[in-house]
Amino acid sequence: MTLLGTGIGWRPEIADAVERMPGIDWVEAVAENLCPGHLPKSLLRLRERGVTVVPHGVSLGLGDADRPAPERLTALAERAEALGAPLVTEHIAFVRAGGPLTATPRLEAGHLLPVPRTRDALDVLCENVRIAQESLPVPLAVENIAALIAWPGEEMTEGQFLYELADRTGVRLLIDVANLHTNHVNRGEDPAKALAELPLEAIAYVHVAGGFERDGVWHDSHAHPVPRPVLEILTDLTSRVAPPGVLLERDENFPEPAELERELAAIREAVEAGARQRGAQDQRASAPEAAATGTAGESERPAVAGDAARQRLGVTQAALLSALVAGTPVPEGFDRVRLGVQARALAAKRADVVAKLAPELPLILGTGYRAAFVAYAQGHPMRGGYRQDALDFAERLLLGGQLAEGRTRRELRRWWLDRSGPAPRPLSRLGRVGQVGRSLIGR
Repeated sequence: MTLLGTGIGWRPEIADAVERMPGIDWVEAVAENLCPGHLPKSLLRLRERGVTVVPHGVSLGLGDADRPAPERLTALAERAEALGAPLVTEHIAFVRAGGPLTATPRLEAGHLLPVPRTRDALDVLCENVRIAQESLPVPLAVENIAALIAWPGEEMTEGQFLYELADRTGVRLLIDVANLHTNHVNRGEDPAKALAELPLEAIAYVHVAGGFERDGVWHDSHAHPVPRPVLEILTDLTSRVAPPGVLLERDENFPEPAELERELAAIREAVEAGARQRGAQDQRASAPEAAATGTAGESERPAVAGDAARQRLGVTQAALLSALVAGTPVPEGFDRVRLGVQARALAAKRADVVAKLAPELPLILGTGYRAAFVAYAQGHPMRGGYRQDALDFAERLLLGGQLAEGRTRRELRRWWLDRSGPAPRPLSRLGRVGQVGRSLIGR
């Protein structure tokens, strides 16, 4: 197992600060934001200094009912090789649903959604993890995610689900203590119970991040300071085992470097407090055996999911995702209020990502951008990634009559036309672009 030490999530906005921070042993970079042939110079400099770089995937969809797409696995493998990474990581989540498996429209979540803790979902996840492991040049570790919603009819706790996954596949675990806190607030799940059920020896490293609570719901924002309860869960974890690495995540609302360094210092203190407890209490050597209770023999189950299990899972995932992004009826058994919170969170996430990829849109639309995009997103699912999402949003505004003639409309129309053509596209798309272009030009 690779010893990593203390790290921080590398993001372009804080790249210079990360290079200057003392005591940074390793960094983690979002895999999808990297081009293997054109790695950021900051990451190259860090590597030259001996700082380990781990690619962290966010779009593979290991929890999808479908098998992982070969091209996504190839892309993740290329990034691992380009970085000389000792491992790669992904999430225990589904990110898309529908398609031929369920004979329903293909839908993209644009974010990580929880898989149901059922036997069908576990069988599918185990096979998908096996496929990924066989395709990647380095070991894989998978992360528990934060959830705003709970699936009806779940058959296992989070700890039991993760234990069986690791037991059946040998996959490493990336434990996010902030996500354990999120699930405690949102789903009433006890973080200590989850830790007691985990195969602690399978932990590859640990994530620590901040969030905020609103109306009784915890939002895992990665844009706020790490709260005390999250640090307390980290201390509990490190009182049970010495994790190979601990990393601070921050994705938005970046503070001054000194504040990030203070958060790293607080993380180190929490880890050291747990280590002192571990040394004073016999290291709780029986905890892993206790966690295995009820799972004996489950490793004999094959890591192959039948087509029937995939289809059952696919139907339920498609129904949930359609309710979240297309406004279809809420599936039976789900909390309607929480589903509404999740739907708004997904729309807000899309708005944030589109604003990063197409920063001209917030500049053109001003303070009205966010409200306009969220209203658009709640009735219009993503159909081709975030860049296409930006174009579809602008097109909807221009054709929907929301914008009166004037400077804003002219600038948005010019932006859309500059990015929509003329470029070779399938005939059906060309016809649509031509029609829309003529309509926009005529206004």
